[in-house]
Amino acid sequence: MAEPLGTPALKPPDRALLHEAALSHLARFAATEAQLLRVLQRRVQRWERRARAANVEPDAVAAGAASGLAYAQDVVRGLVAAGAVDDAAFAAARAQRLHREGRSRRAIAAHLAARGVPAGTAGAALPTDTTSELDAALAFARRRRIGPFRIGEADAAQRLRELGALARAGFPREVAVRALAMSDDEAEAAVLRLKQA
Repeated sequence: MAEPLGTPALKPPDRALLHEAALSHLARFAATEAQLLRVLQRRVQRWERRARAANVEPDAVAAGAASGLAYAQDVVRGLVAAGAVDDAAFAAARAQRLHREGRSRRAIAAHLAARGVPAGTAGAALPTDTTSELDAALAFARRRRIGPFRIGEADAAQRLRELGALARAGFPREVAVRALAMSDDEAEAAVLRLKQA
């Protein structure tokens, strides 16, 4: 026997429920507009699966899911308009953190794109000067114990592997070569400068 939609567990997600879910998510995690919308859409999809499993009338499930998805978009738009969700601020903060960790511009751009940050917004948040890219490469090298941070001498094959590691991390060849050739003292000073930025 089909259960009625009025059952509390099967009540379709409405605007108030989704708004509360969005605020709860934002209280725990920084999120972009696209991420928050995905969170709310998954909530609606979970309700839809539960309703189908409970043999609720298919037309009622489809109508409830459609209205839930529309409410999700409205909730996200409202939170963006209120300033609770700001892709530019998210991108700036995340780019700065990743840069300090030793991520390349390319890796940061890919990370932001995966979080749904528009390309123009992500581009504005990325560090632009080559010095900061070199500093990030040195932070990466320090974390991996390569280049000026390696213990002992390296042969040609080892240097080539280190160059490959920097290339796979997204650093341009000229930056990677400079980072690997830098002296210990200069490299430490650059990493310290990056952490203080």
